[in-house]
Amino acid sequence: MPGLKTNERPGTRAVLRHCRMSASKARAVLDLIRGQDADRAAEILRDTPREAAQIVGKLLASAVANAVHNDGEDAEELYVSACYADEGVTLKRWRPRARGRATRIRKRSCHITVIVSRMPDERLARRRAERQAAGAQRQRRVAESRRRADLAGRLSRRRHAADARAELETESPPEVEIGEAEPIEEGQTPAATDAPAAPGEVAQTEEDLEVTEPADAAVVDPAGEADGDAGGHGGLPEGESEKGE
Repeated sequence: MPGLKTNERPGTRAVLRHCRMSASKARAVLDLIRGQDADRAAEILRDTPREAAQIVGKLLASAVANAVHNDGEDAEELYVSACYADEGVTLKRWRPRARGRATRIRKRSCHITVIVSRMPDERLARRRAERQAAGAQRQRRVAESRRRADLAGRLSRRRHAADARAELETESPPEVEIGEAEPIEEGQTPAATDAPAAPGEVAQTEEDLEVTEPADAAVVDPAGEADGDAGGHGGLPEGESEKGE
């Protein structure tokens, strides 16, 4: 039983006729996207360094747009169900050669067709499951990266706080405890001990400032005689002269 003809394949198609390119060059690119998802096929064509890749890429975008606007399909559920290139008209030209001869030049053309269809339900379910798994894995990676960034930020803040405290401790002067001053009543002068002593001086108290005379001190008159007992150090006994008479 013969298969389906090219014009009887199901799906939405886009056709480019009389493309000035050989069919063999177009087929080399079409083989890369056959059976691929529409978005994946567009990525492959963008990364293919061939002239035919640009032409087939525009044709694929046209087929997807036809499916969305004309048939109401979802662009994310489409895939390349069929793509082929048929030979078109070949133009004949001549090139002069040696000894008056001529060689034929064939300028070939082709007709490129790209057909996109909706994916089967099984393939759609599998693709959705893969996307959900990839999304969950991405969310886990994002959450892990955020957690690590938060942890690094907290450690950095703690380190900065510790450095600031250490800097303050080294720069601040030592604390000096100052006792509470006793209240001074009206008319009362502060004691001598309250005022701080100047450097090199010794603080004196009221007891040090008081001078007391001894009770047994001898009183010396201007004549050189001392008043006191006979046994004192300042006079001689009566009846004795200085020469020992």
